[in-house]
Amino acid sequence: MAEIKAGDLKYRVHCQKRVGRDDGMGNTVAEFATEFTVRAAYHHLRGGETVMASRLENRHPVLITVRVSSQTRQINSDWRLVDARDDTELAVRDVTAETDRQFITFLCESGVAA
Repeated sequence: MAEIKAGDLKYRVHCQKRVGRDDGMGNTVAEFATEFTVRAAYHHLRGGETVMASRLENRHPVLITVRVSSQTRQINSDWRLVDARDDTELAVRDVTAETDRQFITFLCESGVAA
């Protein structure tokens, strides 16, 4: 992937964490709640056998890059990202800190259960 610059962070994503909520019947129901919103850059994956197989199953893998902060360092595979433009839910599959320590890249997938 090409080097990311601050000007590439054109989109916004809501970072959501799974939280437990009491349903009033003594059960705990897990749901997602927005913890914070950040600017992000998208890099849609193309080609490759696994990417093509994912598309046949109506899944869309995408790399989402955000700035490193105390908030974004908390994100792991239990979280999901939601595109602020169209509310597309993206399950976080992998977290990779970039070598320049300014950005974090998340491998996400839409069309799957989070």
